[in-house]
Amino acid sequence: MLKIENVSNPYIEWRFIMPTHSRHQRQHKNSRSYSRLDTKTIVNSVLLVLYALLAGIATFLMYSHNILAFRHFNIIYTALLVVVLVVSLVLIIRKKGKLVVTVLLVIFLIVAAASLFAFKSLIDVAGNLNETASYSEIEMSVVVPANSSISDVTELSSVQAPTGADGSNIDALLSQIKSDKGVNLITDTVDSYQAAYENLINGSSQAMVLNSAYSSLLELSYDNYESNLKTIYTYKIKKNVSSDASSSDKNVFNIYISGIDTYGSISTVSRSDVNIILTVNMNTHKILMTTTPRDSYVKIPDGGADQYDKLTHAGIYGIETSEKTLENLYDIDIDYYARLNFTSFMNLIDAIGGVTIYNDQAFTIHLDTGNDYSFEVGNIDLSSGEEALAFVRERYDLNNGDYDRGNNQIKVVQAIVNKLTSLNSVSNYSSITSTLTDSIQTNMSLDTMMDLANTQLDSGKKFTITSQEVTGTGSTGELTSYAMPTASLYMIQLDDASVSSASQAIKDVMEGK
Repeated sequence: MLKIENVSNPYIEWRFIMPTHSRHQRQHKNSRSYSRLDTKTIVNSVLLVLYALLAGIATFLMYSHNILAFRHFNIIYTALLVVVLVVSLVLIIRKKGKLVVTVLLVIFLIVAAASLFAFKSLIDVAGNLNETASYSEIEMSVVVPANSSISDVTELSSVQAPTGADGSNIDALLSQIKSDKGVNLITDTVDSYQAAYENLINGSSQAMVLNSAYSSLLELSYDNYESNLKTIYTYKIKKNVSSDASSSDKNVFNIYISGIDTYGSISTVSRSDVNIILTVNMNTHKILMTTTPRDSYVKIPDGGADQYDKLTHAGIYGIETSEKTLENLYDIDIDYYARLNFTSFMNLIDAIGGVTIYNDQAFTIHLDTGNDYSFEVGNIDLSSGEEALAFVRERYDLNNGDYDRGNNQIKVVQAIVNKLTSLNSVSNYSSITSTLTDSIQTNMSLDTMMDLANTQLDSGKKFTITSQEVTGTGSTGELTSYAMPTASLYMIQLDDASVSSASQAIKDVMEGK
């Protein structure tokens, strides 16, 4: 410590005091500077932790579900995230480039968060598609004539029902009525819902059980069907459906496309009016579309009791029954299915921005909505879901009826497949599937979907799509329907040679021929 003896000179005193004061100022400034530096370091450290967390979760989801696994894009993406992490960490430790680190981490925090959101959304969408495939819904009701004075099931002692054809669903309904209303209804057994309906209308019974899946069958055979009935009790049965599906070769498989004739919930059990098998070979980039007419006279297992009936009627017993029916017909295994209805078909067309197809017959459609659509010969744009649905449903104004309708359905499905397998559509896979979450169901897992999308993006090749349709001889009233035994229905007796040829064509594509 410096000691000054002579302080008589004011200049000397000032000279020695001044450095002491300056030193205190510098210490104060340094303190504030260190404080500011520590704050920046703390902020960057917090940003780094958040970034590492989000990037880690996003990367985990990406690899666990094979997302972006094409052309090494997932590896490049991971490497970029790691580089940003390492560079930021080094700069923070060395206390350099604090502003640069802040900007860098904020930018990649947004990237990681957006990636995480996109991956999670895709996983959720696929999960919803699979979830709807895990169950089906059937509405069981007790109905009486529209002019009946009966308004509640407690006024009944018995109902007519086809217990032999639909025993489990009928038992579930009656058990629910007993639990809910305290009424133990006696069942008067009949052979079919058709017989029960006729007995109800002619006055030989007071009430009947009705399965909603059979309503479309009865509606086609009887005038004023809906207006003739009054529903006094309804119970919705939710049935679990096996959704486990896999292929022995992930690059070669069959997909069953089932189009049911309803609007609204995709879980509703109904007829399968569109029955197409997509045979896909990713190795050769070939797709074969096999169409089986809805009126084909085939043996239906499960609820169909292995009896012959129209193929479309297999749908009333569930998607698995339709799948088994076609497996038995062509002697093949079907690996996956996709099920859609009128609502989902329209949503799909809207989601992909419409399709363009070649129309070889001119016709006009007048819809109940008041819209009219005229389809001329030549290339036509089906720009909306409603327009496309009108096109694929028409058969009465076509030269060969249901055969020509089947050909039109093939054209539209082929156009959809072409658009979905294009690079633009595959890259928009998430947005397309999210649009269809509530209106389509499939037992194909997300991992399988991603494998297909990645394979397509890796190759960039277009698929060669061909089609075939089995043929036969049609007649009305000559063949008996198991579900509608007394109805005079149009059926097609399939030609054995045509079925055999179609079966072999499917196997050839699967074998890479």
